[in-house]
Amino acid sequence: MALPFPGNGRPFFPARPAPTIEGMTTSSLSGTRRSRPARPEDDGGHGYWPTVAAVASASMMLPFSVTGAAVALPSMAADLGSSVGAAQWMLNAFNITFAALPLAAGGLADRLGRRRVLLTGIALVGALSLLVALAPSMAVADVARAVQGGGAAAVLASGAAVLAHATSGRRRRLAFGILGTSFGAGLASGPLVAGALVEAAGWRSVFLLVAAMSLPAWLCATRAPESRDPARRPLDVAGLTAFTAGLACLSFAFVQASSAGWGAAGTLLPLAAAVALVALFTAVELRRAGRAMFDVRLFRRPEFAAVVCQPFTVTLGFVILLVYLPAYLQGVAGRTVLASGLLLLPMTAPVLLLPLAAGLLAARTSVRAVLTGASALIAVGALLLTTLRGDASWWELALPLLPFGAGVGLAFGVMDNAAVGTVPVENAGAAAGVFNTMRITGESVAVAGAAALLTTLTAARLGDGGLPAGPAARLAGQAVQGKVDGAHHAALAAGFTGAFHTLGLVLAALSALGAVLTYLALAPHRAGRQ
Repeated sequence: MALPFPGNGRPFFPARPAPTIEGMTTSSLSGTRRSRPARPEDDGGHGYWPTVAAVASASMMLPFSVTGAAVALPSMAADLGSSVGAAQWMLNAFNITFAALPLAAGGLADRLGRRRVLLTGIALVGALSLLVALAPSMAVADVARAVQGGGAAAVLASGAAVLAHATSGRRRRLAFGILGTSFGAGLASGPLVAGALVEAAGWRSVFLLVAAMSLPAWLCATRAPESRDPARRPLDVAGLTAFTAGLACLSFAFVQASSAGWGAAGTLLPLAAAVALVALFTAVELRRAGRAMFDVRLFRRPEFAAVVCQPFTVTLGFVILLVYLPAYLQGVAGRTVLASGLLLLPMTAPVLLLPLAAGLLAARTSVRAVLTGASALIAVGALLLTTLRGDASWWELALPLLPFGAGVGLAFGVMDNAAVGTVPVENAGAAAGVFNTMRITGESVAVAGAAALLTTLTAARLGDGGLPAGPAARLAGQAVQGKVDGAHHAALAAGFTGAFHTLGLVLAALSALGAVLTYLALAPHRAGRQ
């Protein structure tokens, strides 16, 4: 999950210098907020801890809303009698709005007030999670999840802005340390906690937990100070519309590919529309130049382009495994929901523990070395996914998951700093906004695209066994969501396992390419020209 930045897109930087490319520092970037009067080291008053608790607890809901929902999906789809496509939209609908709206929500926070937008976002996430928990059909759940994603975008955009404007000095460093830990905790605990809840109380309890978490977060947020940006920019409605529509078309194409095939008109037309809308979005942002919500001009810098594309080699595979590996373990291996969550600990624990170590390691070496090494570790873990078997032991599953999680944890500790460290100081805010958008977009594309790839490969294996295309696609789609038909268990298990092996090879190739490009793009001679 992406770590948030203040609503106006400018990142928060600690007071002490942070390591960037080949020993450079970003301490000078703290000047981006010098327009505000300096606060004393121990400011914050009586509202300090309620503010920190509000932002941290609200932020913890965001990764849990992704991973917890994925764990609950098999039971949810079975209980509501959902089709494969409708069930997949329960994940896609949230991810589309969550990826598309943070920059717009940040603009609203600057204009209307950051606390107000934070309160609205918390209320939306909690209320819509309650609606999902009570949903009588998957269609209702899908619509609710789309609106919930918008609320999550509001929390993401405004939460850190509230902290940045309410604290300073030692208390600010502590607050942002707690914020980072809350994201890691939500991400790492999602599969395990959701698995325990599904087994103990059913899938609805996962969404009821999020609704319950929103209540104390909202009450604490009422104690946070209000702030606005007097230099706020107008909303980029055209860019926002094109970007959101493009993501929706791409996700729709992936869902269609799972059932109708990649060559069907229902798949190719939305794919073409997605390409056209992304091109339109790029043209709109180039025309708006300095007033754009997404400054595409930064991609002219090769070092920035290399770092900002890291999420597509780092986050992409991690999110895919968080969402679809539990379904594999439940459907193919017959493990319980809780056991599936426990089996992911070798991958999730390092993501919680290693980001701080990554910063220290980068200070002793360089961000270039840490990011390159992280991508290499992910490539090794992805390659070892070819050993995945339904009856594998915990230790055999840990073999690919541990290096994968270690690489992701190291990358999470330095990616944000690297993104802003490859551009001039005056472009740091735009770089942070672009990087976060790319990261969340990567997660959205990963969830939708991986489902289509796994379903297609599994269905192809069933088709080789003589099963007609229609039933093969339906059974494969159910298997990817954790429901393996007993009459075709052996064929589905072989097909799903083979699909994961192929996916591992694809992820390994992407990560290896990312390691090479990162190593070359962040070379010292490039950093020296910054």
